[in-house]
Amino acid sequence: MQTIDAEAVHEALDYRALVEKLRQAFVDGAEVPLRQHYSMEKEHQRDATLLLMPAWRKGGHIVVKLLSVFPDNGERGLPAISGQVLLINGENGVAMAMINGAALTVRRTACASALAASYLAREDASELLMVGAGALAPHLIRAHAAVRPIKRVSVWNRNDDHADAIVEGLRDSGLEAQRVSNLASALPSADVISCATLSVDPLVQGDLLKPGAHVDLVGAFRPDMRETDDATVKRCTLFVDTRAGALQEGGDLVQPLSAGVIQETDIKADLAELTQGMHPGRKHDEEITLFKSVGTAIEDLAAAELIAERLPELQDT
Repeated sequence: MQTIDAEAVHEALDYRALVEKLRQAFVDGAEVPLRQHYSMEKEHQRDATLLLMPAWRKGGHIVVKLLSVFPDNGERGLPAISGQVLLINGENGVAMAMINGAALTVRRTACASALAASYLAREDASELLMVGAGALAPHLIRAHAAVRPIKRVSVWNRNDDHADAIVEGLRDSGLEAQRVSNLASALPSADVISCATLSVDPLVQGDLLKPGAHVDLVGAFRPDMRETDDATVKRCTLFVDTRAGALQEGGDLVQPLSAGVIQETDIKADLAELTQGMHPGRKHDEEITLFKSVGTAIEDLAAAELIAERLPELQDT
């Protein structure tokens, strides 16, 4: 069995190729049981989360991802998300590779958002506001830039130093980027607002969104977490990665659904329906769209398969 480290994962999973791999994966479908989700109480820190996510394709590969989320790890200089992805030969059950789960997760999560944006963001979207400055942030920005002509990026984070580090990296890669200290002042001009935080209180104010904006929600993966207010979900046309996951786990939808602010029928399509042409996505330039992602193992399967296709050491496994 091969061990695939983070560097090899990032090298194999370029954004454009992974977006297209994900597009085809949602068209083809796979067996994806509802993931196992365990909350772990911790003393003197926020609760941790353990995720177990399997998926397989008939005649193809099997993947199982084990992921842990420790929200306060940043204070220790450690990543909030850690994990591994086990890639298994679907013909004989032999383990092929243990893949760095954190690297695979940030790449596939960012590219799933970019896949959604290819249907939901305006084609001329050029200004992106990044809310949050964790490990996902630079990947979300670059993945969106792979599907839309992003020219200007603003980064907001509660910790200015983290935002500055993201901005510096973006400038080094040729993007025009700046840190913003006032989130409310940055919202009205943004074409795409991408959020990747562990906030339990709404950050994005829907009344400040401009016509034609697209809101991408990646954080707040538990029902008690939330990145947007009620005005946001009321103003937006709503889309999800999967209904089963988003309606049970994503607080940005679970909370307003429970309060009667929105109904399940307000969710117009998931990624499978978008990629299969069952819903056109954005219908006009003034429409405000929202995509809520909580992650699905079909994305892990697609990413692991792309790695297997691109790494010679896995070709004959």
